[in-house]
Amino acid sequence: MDRRAHTILLMQPTRKAESRTYADYETIIECMEGLCKVFEEHLKRLNPTSSQITYDISQLYEFIESFTDLSVLVFQKSSSTYSPFGKPWIKERIYTMLRKQAGQ
Repeated sequence: MDRRAHTILLMQPTRKAESRTYADYETIIECMEGLCKVFEEHLKRLNPTSSQITYDISQLYEFIESFTDLSVLVFQKSSSTYSPFGKPWIKERIYTMLRKQAGQ
């Protein structure tokens, strides 16, 4: 799979249909970083007086699991179509990305 593939993040935090939203990114990595930013913004709203926000991957995974629906569509150049991936795939990609960032 091309890591530079256009990726659409589909989010539905609650059961309410009007909570559905999406964001698109040029790459899978940018999408995973974008999802981490959504989580960090969520933490800032929960802790408005904290000057620094820290979290571990298990908290990020809990946040991902809390969504009614969370998935990505990744463009496949070979077929000119988008392939869907769910929460387990997203968590795997985030884990890989964070591991690489920690190793730098």
